[in-house]
Amino acid sequence: MTDPHQPATSPGTSTGDVERRAALAEALGKEVWPADKDALVAKAQEGNAPDRVLSDLRRLPSGQQFENVQDVARALGIGTEQQRF
Repeated sequence: MTDPHQPATSPGTSTGDVERRAALAEALGKEVWPADKDALVAKAQEGNAPDRVLSDLRRLPSGQQFENVQDVARALGIGTEQQRF
């Protein structure tokens, strides 16, 4: 039986994944996209993001453009919600 006080997560994601994605989204905002690793790290540092967020962003591959937080999460191996049509 699931805990009724825990938020539901999509298949392939965990509560931890959702929290990590939310922390990334909060640190990066909506104006930075599209951006590469260096721009994302700089934006997070500007906003005094938590160490965990900075550590995650520094692990991103160089030379790649990211369109949104979902792209970043995928690159980091964080579970992402599946889009439904």
